[in-house]
Amino acid sequence: MLEDVIQVQEHFYILATTSPATRFRRVLKQGETFAVFDPSGDIRSAVSGEHGLFHEGTRFLSQSVLRMGGERPLLLSSAINADNAVLTVDLMNPDVMRDSEIILPHGTLHLLRSKFLWSGVCYESIRFRNYGLGPVEFDFSFRFDADFADIFEVRGMKRARKGRILEPRVENGTIVLAYEGLDGVTRRTLIRTTPEAGEISGEGFRFTARLEARGEMTIQMSTACETQYTPATVFPAAEAFNAAAAELEALRRTSCQISASNEQFNEWVSRSMADLHMMVTHTRDMLYPYAGVPWYSTVFGRDGIITAFEYLWVNPAIARGVLEYLALTQADDIIPEQDAEPGKILHEQRAGEMAVLGEHPFLRYYGTVDATPMFVTLAGAYYRRTGDLEFIRKIWPAIRKALVWIDAFGDRDGDGFVEYSRVSEHGLVQQGWKDSWDAVFHADGRIADPPIALCEVQGYVYAAKRAASMLASALGFQERAGILKREAEDLQEQFERAFWDEDLGTYVLALDGRKRPCRVVASNAGHCLLTRIASEEHAARVASVLLGPEMFSEWGVRTLATREVRYNPMSYHNGSVWPHDNALIASGLAAYGHHYAANRIMSGLFDAALFVDQRRLPELFCGFARRPATAPTLYPVACSPQAWASGAVFLLLQACLGLSLDATRKQIRFRRSRLPEFLPELVLRNLAVGDARVDLVLQRQADNVTVNLLRREGDVEIWTVR
Repeated sequence: MLEDVIQVQEHFYILATTSPATRFRRVLKQGETFAVFDPSGDIRSAVSGEHGLFHEGTRFLSQSVLRMGGERPLLLSSAINADNAVLTVDLMNPDVMRDSEIILPHGTLHLLRSKFLWSGVCYESIRFRNYGLGPVEFDFSFRFDADFADIFEVRGMKRARKGRILEPRVENGTIVLAYEGLDGVTRRTLIRTTPEAGEISGEGFRFTARLEARGEMTIQMSTACETQYTPATVFPAAEAFNAAAAELEALRRTSCQISASNEQFNEWVSRSMADLHMMVTHTRDMLYPYAGVPWYSTVFGRDGIITAFEYLWVNPAIARGVLEYLALTQADDIIPEQDAEPGKILHEQRAGEMAVLGEHPFLRYYGTVDATPMFVTLAGAYYRRTGDLEFIRKIWPAIRKALVWIDAFGDRDGDGFVEYSRVSEHGLVQQGWKDSWDAVFHADGRIADPPIALCEVQGYVYAAKRAASMLASALGFQERAGILKREAEDLQEQFERAFWDEDLGTYVLALDGRKRPCRVVASNAGHCLLTRIASEEHAARVASVLLGPEMFSEWGVRTLATREVRYNPMSYHNGSVWPHDNALIASGLAAYGHHYAANRIMSGLFDAALFVDQRRLPELFCGFARRPATAPTLYPVACSPQAWASGAVFLLLQACLGLSLDATRKQIRFRRSRLPEFLPELVLRNLAVGDARVDLVLQRQADNVTVNLLRREGDVEIWTVR
């Protein structure tokens, strides 16, 4: 069945033959565990390949189906609650037949089904209530299966050999599904109910029940994921729920609270914040936003950095966690099969059997060219946001090693630009954020030969050296600060000469291995505004190109202009629209004073959010031009939720407001603030700068925004610049 769902090209890229855009799913995630259900709360991987209960990179449950009288209950409604902690489903019984006679009319019984995750366990409660006029007798059952597929198998990767699935068994009322992996690890799924079922087998439970009129009963069920090294602990359901809710609340409480006069915008912000908080995982006691569900629920360096940057003004704690974790996992040696080099920042880290066995290189993989300079840039932004010099001092050795990598390994041929070329034959061909094999090419469609110098990567190196210069100065290393500043200035001059294309009116996509420019109009150039490597004159022309009809779909900026030979609005990177890409571009546009353009991007993505399920912007959507009264076209197999898509709204809002927070100067600044028409008023509460806290009301005027102070605690100044 998986062959009908996805196939993989170049080992790790997802292609679709059936589209999940045509069906809804319900997602829960907590820690190292996530689950993908259908709207009824069932898991049916044979119908939808991504369905399952996953833990540490393995699917511990591939089927979990509730039936009444042999039929699936009828769906009434289904929703994830506001903080993403609980899936709640309303169901009713179907017509139950016996000998061609209806013995239980549909709608007699109401079923309230709820699920949540905590510490490797899925907790479920089903309450039955009889709305009939008299007593009813009925039976219901649960059927289970566990294929213990690695997440890469679920994505479509074929394996030469697999471990051994053990015979299901029942132990003291608990169904035990188990698998002995080739990595020597035994994984087990433990399922039990309270009260205990009348019939229990290795395939499931069967209950027979009687309810008086208006009577009710509740079944509790737990599904635990464990290995011989990480045994599961099943807590009382109320205790587990309180712990899960408290974890989410702790992050929400320390974040700036955003509300507006537009309720639809509030829904977008609330869902985005809840999704982002759900994706944050306590990894080695550090907060890290896992990238996306289902395919990327793990540590990604670039994704974590961008997500932390998007959310930095709302809550810097996530940025601190990202910086600390990436410093801890920074490469120390040259390891060709991992594309690792000393000082390089992690690209991707995986758990699971295939990772341990080396069937793919992603146990710990470093094949990314931009995460290392972005790590340094985030460190600078974090310091300016928090003034936390002691933390910067702690990670300064990692920052220094990252700078050494940029100069010694990133610049492969000594031409002053950072390039990439994969070393591992199983690694990623393209190692920028657009990592599809065909994402970097020449105007005639020929794939660029490595080593490749992407335009935006030079911008990130420029920003990294400027950030490192500031940090070195703050730490007292004045001579080093001066050197880094001059290196940044030299790079900017060299970049303008090599990457600007007068005829295109924008920066070329890249230089190939022979230093030939890839004369392609792409969204990558927008990142050159974000990093401030672009000159003022060229930034204005890039802005014009990005907001022109070939690039702007009216939902957002496309990854590639419609004129290009490889443009395809249904491709992953060659014509689609990515929310995080648009947020970074909007931030860059605002930095050069193009707030109108930033507002257009935010308005387009806001309109897109109105059409998508739960106001949850997916990883990407197709790049077709906007049509009247029509939703954006969804992309098959896009992750949803995706951390950096969830973070996009916060960076977009910051860009429109021209908002900057500087704890080193105890200042909050609003520069040339503009709000789109759908946002007449905005309230920010618990906006923190150092030890100070403020509540603000912002109101849109004809050509500016007024800022009114509601509350101030502590020492902080508020500046507005028009």
